[in-house]
Amino acid sequence: MAMLLALDASSSACSCAVWRDGEVFSRFALAPREHTRRLMPMIDDVLTEAQVALTDLDALAYGQGPGSFTGLRIAAGVAQGLAFALERPLIGVSTLAALALAAHRRYHLRHVISALDARMSEIYVGAYHCQDDAVTPVMADAVMPPQSLELPPANQGAQWCGVGSGWSLWEDMPIEVKTGINQCFVDPQPDAAAMVRLAARAFDAQEGRPPQEVIPVYLRDQVAIKRG
Repeated sequence: MAMLLALDASSSACSCAVWRDGEVFSRFALAPREHTRRLMPMIDDVLTEAQVALTDLDALAYGQGPGSFTGLRIAAGVAQGLAFALERPLIGVSTLAALALAAHRRYHLRHVISALDARMSEIYVGAYHCQDDAVTPVMADAVMPPQSLELPPANQGAQWCGVGSGWSLWEDMPIEVKTGINQCFVDPQPDAAAMVRLAARAFDAQEGRPPQEVIPVYLRDQVAIKRG
């Protein structure tokens, strides 16, 4: 069985988790603008609890996005630095997929549309089918205005549930989406505890990559509002 460490700083939350032979140890804190200060001590704490040394790790993972541009760079930088030093593979995990898995585990949801507030009147969004602790994308992660969101056509009739801060823009979404969503959970944020589970599956499938080949997924290049 593998041992992995996952990190995430893609939102106002900061988290890390260790996968040790199928058991998960994690830390999670709402820490806006404190990711740089909080992340390394959290890593030390969770490794100590799991009784795992950095040199015991088989791979590292991080929340690759979408999410906060600054937060993604922080997690990517720390994960890549550790992976380089340890000569271990690195696995990028979709923050939207992690939201879907966490909702599946907590609320037993099968059809999940994860959405994060992307600011600038847009959302990051992805749709997933969840079963047996696995998530399968049925709509590629994308960035769009909430008015442009559509339910995945291949799963018409499914009872879709919304998860994530993007659903705070509910009033701006099309009526077809509102009528097709069974329930929404706005508060959950991406969490390394879900990411490390997805990373363990990816590692078993030999999807780890050299650290220099893994980069954050921003979904858009524009990072600031242009004013005329």
